[in-house]
Amino acid sequence: MAGLAEVPADLPSPVEEVADERLIGKGVGLLLKRDDLIHPDIPGNKWRKLRGNLDEACRLGHDTLLTFGGAYSNHIRAVAAAGRLFGFRTVGVIRGEEHLPLNPTLRFAADAGMRLTYLDRTAYRAKTSPAVVDRLRAEFGVFYLLPEGGSNAFGVRGCAELPAEIDHPFDVICCSCGTGGTLAGIAAGLGPGQRALGVPVLRGAGFLADEVDALQRAAFGANSGTWTMAYDFHFGGYAKSTPQLARFIADFHDRHGLALEPVYEAKLLYALFALAAADAFPPGTTIVAVLNALARPSMPSPTAGN
Repeated sequence: MAGLAEVPADLPSPVEEVADERLIGKGVGLLLKRDDLIHPDIPGNKWRKLRGNLDEACRLGHDTLLTFGGAYSNHIRAVAAAGRLFGFRTVGVIRGEEHLPLNPTLRFAADAGMRLTYLDRTAYRAKTSPAVVDRLRAEFGVFYLLPEGGSNAFGVRGCAELPAEIDHPFDVICCSCGTGGTLAGIAAGLGPGQRALGVPVLRGAGFLADEVDALQRAAFGANSGTWTMAYDFHFGGYAKSTPQLARFIADFHDRHGLALEPVYEAKLLYALFALAAADAFPPGTTIVAVLNALARPSMPSPTAGN
C-alpha cells in the first residue's frame, strides 16, 4: 500500500482574500480557506477526515474499506479515489435503488475499483446496526468501517488541524455541515477569542448539535471550542435549491471567478452574505469560509425546492 506521504497534497491549503463591496460596506472581511485545492480527487475535508482513518486501517491490518453514502456523495467518490491511490479494496453502500447507467459520481467510484451495493431507505437508516453490518460482513468479508461522511474521532482530529494553518488573524471560521464532523474538528482547533459557525445543508438539522457534541467528546473527551449553527440556509433540504440560490451562484462566479459547489459551499457563502447584510457580524469582523470543493463539470444541478 502506498503511504500518505507518497501522494502529493497541497498542505497547508492557501488562504485568499475576497473583496466584495457588500461585505466591505458592513465592515466585514472575508477570507477563503481553499481546501478544495488539497488534492484533485480527495479535496478538502475528505482528505482531512480520511487521513487518520487510513492510518488506523493500516495499523489494524485491514485491506478493505467499506463506507456509506448517497448516489451523488462526495465522500463515496473520495473513498474510491483513496482506495485506488493507497491500495485498499473499497465497498460503497449506496442509499436507495440501483439506477443504470451510473451517474458520474458512481461511475467514477466504479472505475476506481469500488464495489457498489445498495440499501433501500428503510435499511439505510439502520445501516450501522449490528444486523446490517453483520450482513455486509457476510457478503464482503472483513473490512474497516468508515462512517458516512468520514465523521468519527479520527476524522474530527484531522479537521482540528485546519485553524492552525491560517496565518491571517480572524474572528469567525465557517463551514458547511452534513454530518457535523468538520465543524466538530474546526471548533476544537480554535484559538482564544475565535468562534466557529456551521451552516447545515439538511432540512430539520437540529439533531446535528448533538452529533457535533458527541463527535468532540469521542475525539477529545469534551465539548471543545465555541461553535454555533445557522439552520435557515438549506434551501429546501439536501441537494435542493431555489432560483435565488442559483442567482447567487451565478453572481458570485461573475464577481469572483469561482464556480461554487451547489450542494454545500454555495449555501455556506449565501448564508455568510445574508448574515452580514442582517448585521450579524460586528464591523471589523474577519470571517474565514472553508471551501472543501468547487463545482465539477459533471456535478448535477440541485433540484428546485420550495
